[in-house]
Amino acid sequence: MSAPTTGLRPSSLSWASVLEFWRSIGQTDAVRAAPSDRLRADGVVRFFFVGLMAVAVLPSTAAANGVTVLDDRGRTVQLAEPAERIVSLAPHLTELLFAVGAGDRIVATVAYADYPEAARSIPRVGTATQLDLERLLALSPDLVIAWSSGSPRGALERLEKLGFTVYYSEPGDFEGIAADLRRLGQLAGQEESATTKARAFLDIITELQDRYSMRPEVTVFYQVWDQPLMTVNDQHLIGRAIALCGGRNLFGHLDTLVPRPGHEAVIAADPETIVSGGPGEDRPDWLAEWQRWPQLTAVQRNNLFFIPPSLLQRHTPRIAEGTGMLCEALETARKRRVEPPR
Repeated sequence: MSAPTTGLRPSSLSWASVLEFWRSIGQTDAVRAAPSDRLRADGVVRFFFVGLMAVAVLPSTAAANGVTVLDDRGRTVQLAEPAERIVSLAPHLTELLFAVGAGDRIVATVAYADYPEAARSIPRVGTATQLDLERLLALSPDLVIAWSSGSPRGALERLEKLGFTVYYSEPGDFEGIAADLRRLGQLAGQEESATTKARAFLDIITELQDRYSMRPEVTVFYQVWDQPLMTVNDQHLIGRAIALCGGRNLFGHLDTLVPRPGHEAVIAADPETIVSGGPGEDRPDWLAEWQRWPQLTAVQRNNLFFIPPSLLQRHTPRIAEGTGMLCEALETARKRRVEPPR
C-alpha cells in the first residue's frame, strides 16, 4: 500500500528538485509532441515557474484538528481545513462533488464532465486518462479527486511527490457511492449536505431492493459497448443492480469485471431480456442490431430495453434512477411471459 497522503507539503522547493520532477515527466505525450528543442526549453522554463508558484502557495503543515478521511484505497487523506480549490479527474467525480454541494469549489475537471449543466462551464485539464499537468499545477488546487482505476497513475504519483493531496475514488457498490458522498462532503466542508444526500440515496436503493429482489428471476444480458461487444460480471456495480432487481446476469459468473463474450455466446445463452446503454444519452442504436437474431427470446418478446448510460454507467446518486428503470424493465419482461395453458 502506498504511503498515506497527509496534506503536509514542503514550504520550499529547490530548483534541482523541480528540474528532477520535469525530467521525470520528460517522456509525456505533451513533451514528445513539441515541434522543436526551443519550444521544449520554453516549456521547461514555464514549468519551473508554475511548479514553484504552485508549491509556494500551499500550506506547510496540516492542523491537528483538520479534516481526515480514508479514501477507497485505504489511504489517509488529511487537510488542514476544508478544500476551497478542487480538481476533479473524472465525470462521475465532478457529479459527486456537485451532489454534496461543492460544485462551486471545482476549479477544473476533465472532458465529458457534463452533469449537472453547471459542470459544462468548468475549465478542463485533459481527459479521464490523460492530464495536462502544467495547466493543473497552475491552478494550485488544495485537493485532487482521482478515479483510482481510470486516472493516469504516473501523473498522480508525480503530483503526490510534489506534495499535492490526492483522494482516490473507486466505489464498487451502492454503499461505496454513499461513502464517497460522505467523505467528499467532509473534505469540502459540506458534511451535513453530504450525509443527507447519502442517506436519501441509500433509502431509494433499499426501497428498490425490498420491492424487486425476490421477484421471479429474469435472465439478463447487459450491453456496455458494441465493438467489441462488452458486458459486466456480478462484481460490477451494474451486475449488483441486476441482482437487486431480481435478474440473473448471464455472464455474471465470469472473473473479468467487463467480459467480451461475443454475439455467439449471447445467442447461445438466449437471454430473456437485453438491456443496453448506447453511444449517447438518447441513442438506443445498439438494440436494433439484435433484431438480426429473431430466434432470441428477448427479441421475440420485444424485451429490448434502453437505459441512458449516465444513469447506470456512472457511479453517482443518479444510478438509483437507472436501477429503478432497470427494475421496471425486468418487471415488464415478467408480464410478457406466455402463461402455460391450464
